[in-house]
Amino acid sequence: MNVTFVPLRAVAGRGPAGRAPADLDPGACAWSDEAIAERGRGTEGALVVSVLVAHRGILFRSALMHMLTSEKDMNIVGEVSESTDVPGSIDRYQPEVTVLDATLPEADELIASLYATLSGSRLLVLLDAERTGLLGRALPRNAPRVGFISTDATRDTLVEAIRRTARGEPFLDPQLAVAALHARDNPLTERERDVLRLAAYGDPNRQIAAKLFIADGTVRNYLSRAITKTGGRTKVEAIRIAQAAGWL
Repeated sequence: MNVTFVPLRAVAGRGPAGRAPADLDPGACAWSDEAIAERGRGTEGALVVSVLVAHRGILFRSALMHMLTSEKDMNIVGEVSESTDVPGSIDRYQPEVTVLDATLPEADELIASLYATLSGSRLLVLLDAERTGLLGRALPRNAPRVGFISTDATRDTLVEAIRRTARGEPFLDPQLAVAALHARDNPLTERERDVLRLAAYGDPNRQIAAKLFIADGTVRNYLSRAITKTGGRTKVEAIRIAQAAGWL
């Protein structure tokens, strides 16, 4: 079994979301100004790809950054942990590729919004093969500036995916393509997804009704239909099933 050890300095002492590695204290982080500059130069004649990492898991995010900084043709320009910080960080750091965690809240809407506003920047979405519902909704309208890669992908596959995405080549992980072929169609309507998504955030029915400009009773009806369609017995089960299937 191969085990990769991530230096503790790459995990501890991380700065707030939306900060570039070069902004952090070199004594508390594995990425100093000198290290970033050295990696930013790349190998002779090679295209250096600037990368922003957007993932809410600090351990995964730090390990991913540590792995990518070992590539001479990649320069990590920043990191974020919240979906609300992604647009501003892209605008600030101007990365060629943003590696985006599909489990960030409202990832579907975020991808669509970024696609509509980005110019030269591109996205590579990290997606669990068990949640390919997002793939079916996002791929047709976002290719080729948005690539999709499985969270089970190898290091070499991820690195190559970033390079291809930076070159503007469409990238779809074969694992995700196969999983999508066997995935169940989303039985929920757009409004049922909206209601169930807000319920997943913990919003009570009255608050959901206010946000969607509908009556409390209508919210209950949508939730009831969503529970029936997902095969769950309760609202919590319906949310879990829908999230696992990638329907939200």
